[in-house]
Amino acid sequence: MSQQPRPDAPECYCRLEGVIDLLSRKYAMQIVCVVDHLGTARYGELESAFGGDVSSSTLSARLDDLVSADLLEREQYDEIPPRVEYTLTGDGESLAERLEPLLR
Repeated sequence: MSQQPRPDAPECYCRLEGVIDLLSRKYAMQIVCVVDHLGTARYGELESAFGGDVSSSTLSARLDDLVSADLLEREQYDEIPPRVEYTLTGDGESLAERLEPLLR
């Protein structure tokens, strides 16, 4: 016997699964908050913000994850030494705004 959904039941939140998986990864939410605070962040600034607590491979992987999820935008400049800057996308800004109460 299958149950009928209640009329007041919320819609399926299955699409949240990927977002929750991403944000639960180490340093993901913190990176969003740091980039939000700085506006535009270079890799070294992000590394400094964590005070040596994050390995470079973890930071790089998390930045790649956030860029792939369209929460961060990565801009690479053809300079010597290479310069890469990260900014929040519209979705990233929206997420940072929603994370703000958690920081308080």
